[in-house]
Amino acid sequence: MSTQKPHARRGTRYLLFAAGVAAVAGGSAVLLGCPTRPAVAQAAPATPPPVTVSAPVQKEVTEWDEYTGQFAAVDYVEIRARVPGYLTEIHFTDGQIVNKGDLLFVIDPRPYEIELQQAEAQLATASATLDLANRQLSRAATLREKDFVAQSTYDERTQTMKAAAASVETGKAAVRQAQLDLEFSHVTAPVTGRISRHEVSIGNLVSGGAAASTPTLLTTIVSLDPIYLNFDMSEAQFLSYERAVAGGRLKSNRDKGVPVFARLTDEQTWTREGVLNFVDNQVDRSAGSIRARGVFPNPNFFLTPGQFGRLRIPGSEPYQAILVPDAAVVTDQSSKLVLTVAVDGTVVPKPVRLGPVIDGLRVIRSGLDPKDRVVIDGLVRARPGSKVTPQPGEIKPSATAG
Repeated sequence: MSTQKPHARRGTRYLLFAAGVAAVAGGSAVLLGCPTRPAVAQAAPATPPPVTVSAPVQKEVTEWDEYTGQFAAVDYVEIRARVPGYLTEIHFTDGQIVNKGDLLFVIDPRPYEIELQQAEAQLATASATLDLANRQLSRAATLREKDFVAQSTYDERTQTMKAAAASVETGKAAVRQAQLDLEFSHVTAPVTGRISRHEVSIGNLVSGGAAASTPTLLTTIVSLDPIYLNFDMSEAQFLSYERAVAGGRLKSNRDKGVPVFARLTDEQTWTREGVLNFVDNQVDRSAGSIRARGVFPNPNFFLTPGQFGRLRIPGSEPYQAILVPDAAVVTDQSSKLVLTVAVDGTVVPKPVRLGPVIDGLRVIRSGLDPKDRVVIDGLVRARPGSKVTPQPGEIKPSATAG
C-alpha cells in the first residue's frame, strides 16, 4: 500500500505530462524542418581594391627657374638747367611721350643773346688787331732785310702779332661759350621716352651753370622701348648655373642671346620674350645675391618702369624627361616614393629623385622606368605589398600651366 500523499502524486503526474509535451513539440519541430539555431553564412572571397594606373609621360622639356624682378628704364635722365635765368616757356604736357630733340623749356634767352653779340664784337676787334699786327710785321720784315729796322723792332712786331693771334682765339672761344649758353637756354629732350611732370612753373628763377652747386631740376624722362627687367639670384642658384655651364649642360648666362620670358602679376602665360644681357661682376656680400637683368621690347609702351614682374630663364638644355602628376608622389619620412603596380597586381613603391614642375607635372630625375604603371588615383587603397585591381588611366598636363 502506497504511503505517498495525494498532492505529491498529482505533482509527479504534472511533471511527466510537461516532459511529454516538450518531447512532442521537439519532434514536431524536427519534422517540420524548422532549425533551432540560425545558420552561419560563409564569407565570399574579397576582390582587390581598384586603382587607376598609367605609364609616365615622356616628352622633351626645358627646366626653367623663376624670379621676381622690377622693370627699369634703359635711359633715365634728369633734366636740369644748365644756365641761370627766368623760366619763360614750357612746351610739353605732363606725362606725354617726347622725342629726342623736342623743345621742352625756354629760359629767358635775351641775356645770352647780348653776351653772344658782345663776344662776336670782341672777336671782331681781336681780328682787326691781328690784321694790323700782320701788316706791321710784314713791313718790318722787308725793312729788316735791308737793315733799315733794328732787330729789336722786328722782334716787337713779331710778339705783337702773336698776342693779337691769341686774342683772336680767345674771342672765338668766348663766342662759342656764348653760343652754348644761348643754346642751353632752350632745353631739349636728350632721349625719346615718357616725360614726367614739370617741377618748375613759368616765371620762376632757375639756377644752373658752373656757378650753381645744385642746378635746378626741371623734370625727368624715362625711355620705354626697350625696357629692362632687373632681378636678383641667390649665390647658390648662381653657383648651380656656373656648374652646369662648366659641365657643358647649359649655355653661359653671360653670353648674349640667352632667351628669357616675363609676365606681369595678372598674367598666366609667358608671352613676353627677351634676352638676358647682363650679369653683375660680383656677389653682394650683404645680401648673398647677384644682380642680373633681361631686356624686352616694349613697342606699345605697355610696360612701365617700376612695375614688378615674373621672369624665367633656362635652367637646363632641352632633354627627354619622365613626368608624373605631383599628387602621385608620396612622402615616406625623408624619402619621396611613387607607387607602381606589378604584373601580378602587387603594389611596388619606388624611391625617386624629383625635379621641377613643368606643365603641371613633376619631373622624375631618377628611380622610375618609362614602362612602369604608376598609381595616379586611389593612393589610399594602394598599400605596398598588397594586391590591387589596376584600371587604365591617362596623365594629362595641367590646363592652366604657363
